[in-house]
Amino acid sequence: MNFFITGTDTDVGKTFFTALFLRALRSAGIDAVGFKPITCGGWEDVDALVEAGGNVEPRLAVCGMKLDMPASPLTAAWAEQTVIDTASIFAAYREIASRHEMVVVEGVGGWLVPITPEYCVADLATELGLPVIVVVRNRIGALNHTLLTIENLRRRGLYCAGLVLNHVGVTDELAAHSNRATFELLRTAPVLCELVQGQQTLDLALLSLPGLRR
Repeated sequence: MNFFITGTDTDVGKTFFTALFLRALRSAGIDAVGFKPITCGGWEDVDALVEAGGNVEPRLAVCGMKLDMPASPLTAAWAEQTVIDTASIFAAYREIASRHEMVVVEGVGGWLVPITPEYCVADLATELGLPVIVVVRNRIGALNHTLLTIENLRRRGLYCAGLVLNHVGVTDELAAHSNRATFELLRTAPVLCELVQGQQTLDLALLSLPGLRR
Protein backbone atom coordinates (compact mmCIF):
# COMPACT_ATOMS: atom_id res chain seq x y z
CA MET A 1 0.00 0.00 0.00
CA ASN A 2 1.25 3.47 -0.92
CA PHE A 3 0.69 6.60 1.19
CA PHE A 4 0.43 10.35 0.62
CA ILE A 5 2.10 12.59 3.21
CA THR A 6 0.71 16.08 3.67
CA GLY A 7 1.12 18.75 6.31
CA THR A 8 -0.91 21.38 8.10
CA ASP A 9 1.56 23.98 6.76
CA THR A 10 4.94 24.20 5.12
CA ASP A 11 8.05 23.31 7.16
CA VAL A 12 6.09 21.13 9.57
CA GLY A 13 8.40 18.15 9.06
CA LYS A 14 6.91 16.22 6.12
CA THR A 15 10.34 15.31 4.75
CA PHE A 16 11.64 14.51 8.24
CA PHE A 17 8.80 12.04 8.84
CA THR A 18 8.82 10.62 5.31
CA ALA A 19 12.55 9.85 5.56
CA LEU A 20 12.11 8.17 8.96
CA PHE A 21 9.15 6.20 7.60
CA LEU A 22 11.09 5.04 4.54
CA ARG A 23 14.07 3.90 6.62
CA ALA A 24 11.77 1.98 8.95
CA LEU A 25 10.00 0.32 6.02
CA ARG A 26 13.25 -0.70 4.36
CA SER A 27 14.63 -2.00 7.67
CA ALA A 28 11.53 -4.19 7.85
CA GLY A 29 12.37 -5.66 4.44
CA ILE A 30 9.85 -3.63 2.44
CA ASP A 31 11.05 -2.27 -0.89
CA ALA A 32 9.87 1.31 -0.26
CA VAL A 33 10.95 4.51 -2.00
CA GLY A 34 9.87 8.13 -1.82
CA PHE A 35 8.37 10.34 -4.50
CA LYS A 36 8.09 14.14 -4.53
CA PRO A 37 5.63 15.26 -7.24
CA ILE A 38 6.99 18.81 -7.30
CA THR A 39 9.87 20.41 -5.44
CA CYS A 40 10.38 24.18 -5.27
CA GLY A 41 13.80 25.52 -4.32
CA GLY A 42 16.80 23.31 -3.64
CA TRP A 43 17.22 19.57 -3.93
CA GLU A 44 17.42 19.00 -0.16
CA ASP A 45 14.01 17.32 0.27
CA VAL A 46 14.46 15.12 -2.78
CA ASP A 47 17.97 14.10 -1.71
CA ALA A 48 16.64 13.16 1.73
CA LEU A 49 14.08 10.87 0.11
CA VAL A 50 16.69 9.38 -2.22
CA GLU A 51 18.97 8.57 0.73
CA ALA A 52 16.14 7.23 2.91
CA GLY A 53 15.05 5.02 0.01
CA GLY A 54 18.43 3.33 -0.05
CA ASN A 55 19.75 5.33 -3.02
CA VAL A 56 18.09 2.86 -5.37
CA GLU A 57 16.54 5.64 -7.46
CA PRO A 58 18.13 8.86 -8.76
CA ARG A 59 16.89 12.39 -8.13
CA LEU A 60 15.07 12.68 -11.42
CA ALA A 61 13.05 9.51 -10.75
CA VAL A 62 12.11 10.56 -7.21
CA CYS A 63 11.12 14.10 -8.28
CA GLY A 64 8.27 14.60 -10.73
CA MET A 65 9.13 18.25 -11.46
CA LYS A 66 11.77 20.69 -10.17
CA LEU A 67 11.21 24.46 -9.91
CA ASP A 68 13.93 26.80 -8.67
CA MET A 69 11.96 29.38 -6.67
CA PRO A 70 11.23 28.45 -3.02
CA ALA A 71 7.53 29.27 -3.21
CA SER A 72 4.25 27.58 -4.06
CA PRO A 73 4.35 25.63 -7.33
CA LEU A 74 1.94 28.14 -8.84
CA THR A 75 4.17 31.09 -7.94
CA ALA A 76 7.41 29.32 -8.87
CA ALA A 77 6.05 28.26 -12.27
CA TRP A 78 4.76 31.77 -12.93
CA ALA A 79 8.16 33.27 -12.01
CA GLU A 80 9.94 30.85 -14.34
CA GLN A 81 7.36 31.34 -17.10
CA THR A 82 6.72 27.62 -17.32
CA VAL A 83 3.65 25.42 -17.17
CA ILE A 84 3.24 22.55 -14.73
CA ASP A 85 2.29 19.41 -16.64
CA THR A 86 0.43 17.22 -14.15
CA ALA A 87 0.17 14.41 -16.70
CA SER A 88 3.97 14.03 -16.73
CA ILE A 89 4.02 14.04 -12.91
CA PHE A 90 1.52 11.19 -12.76
CA ALA A 91 3.50 9.32 -15.42
CA ALA A 92 6.64 9.67 -13.28
CA TYR A 93 4.73 8.35 -10.26
CA ARG A 94 3.41 5.34 -12.16
CA GLU A 95 6.90 4.62 -13.48
CA ILE A 96 8.55 4.54 -10.07
CA ALA A 97 5.59 2.67 -8.54
CA SER A 98 5.98 -0.05 -11.18
CA ARG A 99 9.48 -0.81 -9.93
CA HIS A 100 8.86 -0.97 -6.17
CA GLU A 101 6.64 -2.63 -3.61
CA MET A 102 5.68 0.66 -1.96
CA VAL A 103 5.91 4.38 -2.70
CA VAL A 104 5.54 7.12 -0.09
CA VAL A 105 4.50 10.34 -1.81
CA GLU A 106 5.44 13.58 -0.05
CA GLY A 107 3.22 16.53 -0.93
CA VAL A 108 4.20 20.15 -1.47
CA GLY A 109 3.66 22.56 1.40
CA GLY A 110 0.21 22.37 2.97
CA TRP A 111 -2.94 20.63 1.77
CA LEU A 112 -4.43 23.46 -0.33
CA VAL A 113 -1.23 24.93 -1.76
CA PRO A 114 -1.91 25.91 -5.41
CA ILE A 115 -0.18 24.13 -8.27
CA THR A 116 -2.06 25.95 -11.02
CA PRO A 117 -4.84 28.55 -10.71
CA GLU A 118 -7.39 25.71 -10.94
CA TYR A 119 -5.50 22.85 -9.27
CA CYS A 120 -3.94 22.37 -5.82
CA VAL A 121 -2.07 19.73 -3.81
CA ALA A 122 -5.38 18.31 -2.55
CA ASP A 123 -6.50 17.77 -6.14
CA LEU A 124 -3.29 15.89 -6.89
CA ALA A 125 -3.76 13.72 -3.80
CA THR A 126 -7.37 13.07 -4.79
CA GLU A 127 -6.31 11.83 -8.23
CA LEU A 128 -3.75 9.53 -6.64
CA GLY A 129 -6.42 8.26 -4.24
CA LEU A 130 -3.95 7.14 -1.57
CA PRO A 131 -4.47 7.01 2.21
CA VAL A 132 -3.27 10.33 3.65
CA ILE A 133 -0.99 10.83 6.65
CA VAL A 134 -1.10 14.38 8.06
CA VAL A 135 2.05 15.78 9.67
CA VAL A 136 1.16 18.37 12.31
CA ARG A 137 3.37 21.04 13.83
CA ASN A 138 2.61 20.25 17.47
CA ARG A 139 1.92 23.65 18.96
CA ILE A 140 -0.89 26.04 19.73
CA GLY A 141 -3.13 26.38 16.67
CA ALA A 142 -2.55 22.79 15.58
CA LEU A 143 -6.11 21.72 16.38
CA ASN A 144 -7.72 24.18 13.98
CA HIS A 145 -5.23 23.59 11.15
CA THR A 146 -5.52 19.82 11.48
CA LEU A 147 -9.30 19.70 11.71
CA LEU A 148 -9.64 21.87 8.61
CA THR A 149 -7.23 19.64 6.69
CA ILE A 150 -9.01 16.44 7.70
CA GLU A 151 -12.43 17.90 6.93
CA ASN A 152 -11.34 18.83 3.41
CA LEU A 153 -9.67 15.52 2.60
CA ARG A 154 -12.69 13.55 3.83
CA ARG A 155 -15.02 15.66 1.71
CA ARG A 156 -12.90 14.56 -1.23
CA GLY A 157 -13.51 10.94 -0.34
CA LEU A 158 -9.98 10.33 0.93
CA TYR A 159 -9.04 8.27 3.97
CA CYS A 160 -6.96 9.87 6.72
CA ALA A 161 -4.67 7.09 7.90
CA GLY A 162 -3.50 9.11 10.89
CA LEU A 163 -1.68 12.08 12.35
CA VAL A 164 2.01 12.58 13.09
CA LEU A 165 2.67 15.19 15.77
CA ASN A 166 6.04 16.84 15.22
CA HIS A 167 7.63 18.82 18.06
CA VAL A 168 9.41 21.59 16.15
CA GLY A 169 11.14 23.62 18.86
CA VAL A 170 7.91 24.38 20.73
CA THR A 171 7.91 21.74 23.44
CA ASP A 172 7.55 24.39 26.17
CA GLU A 173 4.03 25.26 25.01
CA LEU A 174 1.23 23.72 27.04
CA ALA A 175 -0.64 22.90 23.82
CA ALA A 176 2.25 20.71 22.69
CA HIS A 177 1.62 18.48 25.70
CA SER A 178 -2.17 18.40 25.41
CA ASN A 179 -2.81 18.21 21.66
CA ARG A 180 -2.49 14.43 21.44
CA ALA A 181 -5.05 13.86 24.19
CA THR A 182 -7.38 16.35 22.53
CA PHE A 183 -7.13 14.66 19.13
CA GLU A 184 -7.82 11.32 20.80
CA LEU A 185 -10.80 12.79 22.66
CA LEU A 186 -12.21 14.22 19.42
CA ARG A 187 -11.55 10.93 17.58
CA THR A 188 -10.61 12.88 14.47
CA ALA A 189 -7.97 10.41 13.31
CA PRO A 190 -5.52 8.13 15.09
CA VAL A 191 -2.30 9.71 16.32
CA LEU A 192 0.36 7.47 14.79
CA CYS A 193 3.37 8.89 16.62
CA GLU A 194 5.08 11.95 18.03
CA LEU A 195 8.44 13.09 16.66
CA VAL A 196 11.19 15.09 18.36
CA GLN A 197 14.02 17.05 16.79
CA GLY A 198 17.04 14.92 15.99
CA GLN A 199 15.11 11.64 16.08
CA GLN A 200 16.97 8.99 14.10
CA THR A 201 14.62 6.00 14.03
CA LEU A 202 10.91 5.20 13.88
CA ASP A 203 9.26 2.12 15.36
CA LEU A 204 7.13 0.76 12.54
CA ALA A 205 5.18 -1.52 14.88
CA LEU A 206 3.78 1.48 16.78
CA LEU A 207 2.25 3.14 13.71
CA SER A 208 -0.59 0.60 13.34
CA LEU A 209 -1.21 1.54 9.71
CA PRO A 210 -3.83 -0.58 7.92
CA GLY A 211 -2.59 -2.68 5.03
CA LEU A 212 1.06 -2.33 6.03
CA ARG A 213 3.09 -5.50 5.81
CA ARG A 214 5.54 -5.92 8.69
